[in-house]
Amino acid sequence: MLRDPSVKYRPFPQVDLPDRQWPSRTITRAPRWLSTDLRDGNQALIDPMDAEKKTRFFDLICRVGIKEIEVGFPSAGATEFDFISGLVRDGRIPDDVTIQVLTQARRDLIETSFESLRGAKQAIVHVYNAVSPAWRRIVFGMERDQVKAIATDAARMLRDGAAAQPDTDWQFEYSPETFSTAELDFSVEVCAAVMEVLRPTPERPLILNLPATVEAATPNIYADQIEYFCRHIPNRESVVISLHTHNDRGTGVAAAELGLMAGADRVEGCLLGNGERTGNCDLVTVAMNMYTQGVDPGLAFDDIDEVVKTVEYCTNIPVHPRTPYAGDLVFTAFSGSHQDAIKKGFAAQEARNDDLWEVPYLPIDPADLGRSYEAVIRVNSQSGKGGVAWVLEQDKGLKLPKRLQADFSRHVQRMADETSRELNAQDIWATFQSAYRLATPQRFTLGAYDETRASNGERIFAGAIEVDGVSRSVSGRGNGLISSVVAAIREGFEVDLDIADYAEHAIGHGSTAQAAAYVECRTADGRTVWGVGIDEDVATASVRAVLSAASALA
Repeated sequence: MLRDPSVKYRPFPQVDLPDRQWPSRTITRAPRWLSTDLRDGNQALIDPMDAEKKTRFFDLICRVGIKEIEVGFPSAGATEFDFISGLVRDGRIPDDVTIQVLTQARRDLIETSFESLRGAKQAIVHVYNAVSPAWRRIVFGMERDQVKAIATDAARMLRDGAAAQPDTDWQFEYSPETFSTAELDFSVEVCAAVMEVLRPTPERPLILNLPATVEAATPNIYADQIEYFCRHIPNRESVVISLHTHNDRGTGVAAAELGLMAGADRVEGCLLGNGERTGNCDLVTVAMNMYTQGVDPGLAFDDIDEVVKTVEYCTNIPVHPRTPYAGDLVFTAFSGSHQDAIKKGFAAQEARNDDLWEVPYLPIDPADLGRSYEAVIRVNSQSGKGGVAWVLEQDKGLKLPKRLQADFSRHVQRMADETSRELNAQDIWATFQSAYRLATPQRFTLGAYDETRASNGERIFAGAIEVDGVSRSVSGRGNGLISSVVAAIREGFEVDLDIADYAEHAIGHGSTAQAAAYVECRTADGRTVWGVGIDEDVATASVRAVLSAASALA
């Protein structure tokens, strides 16, 4: 890399727009959406989609609610042409969906494009030519007037091609390709000339697509370009301003959002951002960004995993696990402090009296996208007590007291360090059972018992406790069941415990519910031990918890 890149690269010029309005605006309604997955996304693949994959992808796009779909470049070859004409011929296009085809501004290609759509109920023909100085000078060797003439000639071909098939409801789209690196006044001039030919009206507008063919500046500059264009194009009410951003600088989504704030009406892009080079605008991200601001995007992504599965199958490109909203890990926290905040957020959410979503680190409820809460918190060596407790609560319904969370997290941390891998719910449950003696035989095992009340109000525990496989009858008195069990153990086995804390809760609901009991005990030498008991009866669960704690001292 150059130490002084300015000798090779120049900063992109600012747009002279001192009274720009877009920075104070917000997005309050959904735009028109156009999917370019089957065209721009398809031509970006190492192995382009075959007819079966294109059909499957087309069905997905319809299912999520996108009403305008650029289905291909019919003049590119037989596969494209046959797929497009087959959609029309086989009646696969829903009545409320409009398909669109793309063509360069050449007569033979435009004629092929119209032929591929023969018999369609409604369709859009999208024509483009590049207008920027670099293309005029390097690629075409043309002056401005020559480039404008290509656009107006193409517009006449669109007009005439539509007139030859009057049974189809035709719309037109024109793109001054490389708009983002062209002179704004020239882009307006070319588009105005196209409008002179096609004569759009507010009832039958022309779509003017303003692409960031190569993203060359920060998104605010693209927004300035869009606002400038919207102000200067004649008969603004007779055109639909469409955005087609790429992601060369990693800000394709931001550019589209700012472009909408600047006055655009339509967004073109691909589901999950596939496309040439670094990709097209990610329609899922733009739509869900709106959703998190309380704006209905008009699209349905309530089964995001099905969207991901279909996109990966059709494109043969894996979706990155950190892809916004759709990635496997976007709602997952491994960090202890993050997990603690999320756990507290869910608890607070349950206690709220309204439906507003407010959970730290989660800008959207994963359930809205069809995701479960089980994967929100996952455990590895970076995790903390809150995360471990969350997994147990979600998997087994156990709500550990705070100090028990801290105690158990040390056991989990030890296992995570030893295994050097993520721990799943089964790992954590097995560790919990081992740590608090739920799975393996413990020294003290409860047999049959009775609880009675003495005349002075004391509780009397009397029952059988199996010690190292031998059953012994013991009894003890206290002001409650737990204290009477502690007394019985102290007197019968010389195990001295004091109860520091006790908690219990139901696991589940109804006749199949169980009870969980937790006791925090102090030993004579000042140590802390924990016991856990689970049983259908809450009293029995508390007795088991005391015996669990006593067994820790054996």
